[in-house]
Amino acid sequence: MEEDCKPLLGEVRTGESYSHGGSTDSLDYKGKRPFYVEPRNIVEDVSQERVSAEAAVLNSRVHYYSKLTGSSDRLLSPPDHVIPRQEEIYIYSPLGTAFKVTGSDHSSKNPSIVTIFAIWNTMMGTSILSIPWGIKQAGFTLGVLILIFMGLLMLYCCYRVLKSPKAIPYIDTSDWEFPDVCKYYFGKFGQWSSLVFSLVSLIGAMVVYWVLMSNFLYNTGRFIYNYAHNINVSDTEFGTNGSEKVICEYRGTDPAHNDSLGSLYLGDSGNSTSDVALFDVWWNKTNTVPFYLIILLLPLLNFRSASFFARFTFLGTVSVVYLIILVTYKAARLGFHLEFHWLDSTLFYVPEFRVFFPQLTGVLTLAFFIHNCIITLMKNNRNQENNVRDLSVAYLLVGLTYLYVGVLIFAAFPAPPLYKDCIEANFLDNFSSSDVLVFVARTCLLFQMTTVYPLLGYLVRVQVMGQVFGKHYPSFFHVLTLNILIVAAGVLMAKFYPNIGSIIRYSGAMCGLALVFVFPALIHMISLKRQNALRWPSALFHSVLILFGVANLLAQFFM
Repeated sequence: MEEDCKPLLGEVRTGESYSHGGSTDSLDYKGKRPFYVEPRNIVEDVSQERVSAEAAVLNSRVHYYSKLTGSSDRLLSPPDHVIPRQEEIYIYSPLGTAFKVTGSDHSSKNPSIVTIFAIWNTMMGTSILSIPWGIKQAGFTLGVLILIFMGLLMLYCCYRVLKSPKAIPYIDTSDWEFPDVCKYYFGKFGQWSSLVFSLVSLIGAMVVYWVLMSNFLYNTGRFIYNYAHNINVSDTEFGTNGSEKVICEYRGTDPAHNDSLGSLYLGDSGNSTSDVALFDVWWNKTNTVPFYLIILLLPLLNFRSASFFARFTFLGTVSVVYLIILVTYKAARLGFHLEFHWLDSTLFYVPEFRVFFPQLTGVLTLAFFIHNCIITLMKNNRNQENNVRDLSVAYLLVGLTYLYVGVLIFAAFPAPPLYKDCIEANFLDNFSSSDVLVFVARTCLLFQMTTVYPLLGYLVRVQVMGQVFGKHYPSFFHVLTLNILIVAAGVLMAKFYPNIGSIIRYSGAMCGLALVFVFPALIHMISLKRQNALRWPSALFHSVLILFGVANLLAQFFM
C-alpha cells in the first residue's frame, strides 16, 4: 500500500486519473498521479458525498485489472473505457497560494496568458513580506544582484524539472510527475527523499503561517481595542516626514545604537491604566495569541476534504495585489532615503555588501520555488510548444514583483532618526497596529492564511498517512494525533522563535537542496551520460549547481 501516494509537493487530485503506460514497474494506478484520493474519502458537498453507481463500478474494474497485472506485465492494463475521467486538481506551492486545475481535455486547457498568471499566482506568497529584510541582510547592491541571480538559477532548475520526463526514452511519460522521474532514476531512495523534503517544505510553510497568523491576529485585536477605547498612539511614533508613522523594534549589540534607539522604541499602547495592562496580559503576541489560534484551526485540520477551503484561494491574489498597492502608497508618502556606503557602516545605513547574504539566498530558494508542481501546471497549457517561454515570462513577473516590493521598502524606510537595521523580517511589523491601511492588509492576510492552512495540513496528511498506513484518513485518532504535532510545532515557534525570515530560509534551503539543485542536476547528467552526450562543461556546471545547493544549506547555520 505504500504506492498509494507518491509525494508530489502540494498536489491533490480529488478525482480519479489513471494511465495505462509509462512505467517500468507494475501498474500503479493510484500512484501515477500523486495524491490519489479514494472516492469514498471525497467530501465536496452534499451532492457529491456519495459516489455514483457508475463511478463505483468503474473503480471496482480498475481494482480488478490492477490485481491481474504482474510485476512487469503491461498487457492487462485497464483499457480506456474503464478509466474514470479526471475531475479536478489542487496544487500548492509552499508559501504561495493554491491553484485549481479543472478538466483534462483540450477544450479545458489554458492559453499562455492564463498559464503565466497561474504560475505567478501559485509562486507568490507570504515570502514577499521577507524580501526587504533579506535585501537588508545582504546589503542593497548585493541584495539586488542576488535576487536577479537566484531568479535565473531557479528558472533554469525549474526548466530542468519540466524537461526531465521527456528525456526518458522508450517509455510513455505523459502522465509522469517529477517524483516518478526521481523513482525511475533513484528507485525507492528517490521516492522517499521526495516525501521527506516535501514534508520539510510543507510543515515549514505551516509553521510560518502560524507565526504570521499569530502576528496578524494580535495586531488586529490591538487595532480594534485601541479604536474601541479611543486610544491614539500616533503622536508617539516616529515619522520621516511628518506624514507617515513607523516603529522600530531593533535591539542591536552596539551600546551607541541601543542608546540612540532606547528612546525611539514605541509600544503599541501609550496608556498605562489597569485596563490596558490587563489587556496586554491576555492579548500577548507570543504568550497567548498563538494558543488562541488552536481553538479555530485544529478543528479545521480534521476535515476529511479540503475542497471547501480551496474556494477561497483567490484571496491570495487579492492580498498580493493589495500589498503592492500598499507598498507603492507608503513609499510615495515616506520618500526615498538612500545613502550609499560601499564598505563601512554608519549609524543610519548598512553597507551595500554584507556577509549575511546567504540568508537572502535561503529566502529566495523558497520564494522562487514552484518545482514541485510545474509539470502539472504546464500540462494544462494549451500550446505545449510555448511552455519554456511561458515559464520564463512567469519567472520574470515574479522577479519583478519581488524587486519592486523589496527595493521600495528598503529605499523608503526608514530614515533618520531610524536606520535600515530597523527593517523587520515581516515588513508590516514596521507599521503600527493603529495604521488603517496596514490593518486591512493584516486582516486580509489573516483570513487568507486561515483558509490555506487546512489545505497545507491536508497535503501533509495525505503524504504521511498514505505512506505509513496506505489510507489518507485511517481514523480520526490518527489524523488528530498528526494535527496536534503540527499545531504544536507552530505554537512553539510562534512563542519562542517568531522570526519568519529565518524559518523561511532554513526550510527553503533544505527542500531546495533536493528538489531544486541535487535531483534535477543529477537526473540531467545521468540522462546525458546514458546518451553518451555528457560533456565536461555540462558536468562541471551541474556539479557546481549541486555544490551551491549544499553550500546554501550549510551557510544558514552560520548566519
